[in-house]
Amino acid sequence: MKVSIIKIGNSRGIRLPKALLEQCNINDDLEITVKNGTIILSPCKKVRSGWKESFEMMAKNGDDVLLDADIFPDDTQDWEW
Repeated sequence: MKVSIIKIGNSRGIRLPKALLEQCNINDDLEITVKNGTIILSPCKKVRSGWKESFEMMAKNGDDVLLDADIFPDDTQDWEW
């Protein structure tokens, strides 16, 4: 698909057709990278994407335990700061 570069203030930009954005599952933000002189536009990954599934798998496998011991001795648990 050929698109024209347009002037936007002091910058330049392109318009992306709605159908193309929907096909690529792009809503608001894009990740822009350059590789071998080619501009690559990708949908931004959602923060914490896949965490729920990972935590569920950890719980299922018994891997959801604390790795560090409690830092407070038992007699200091009721202290007020």
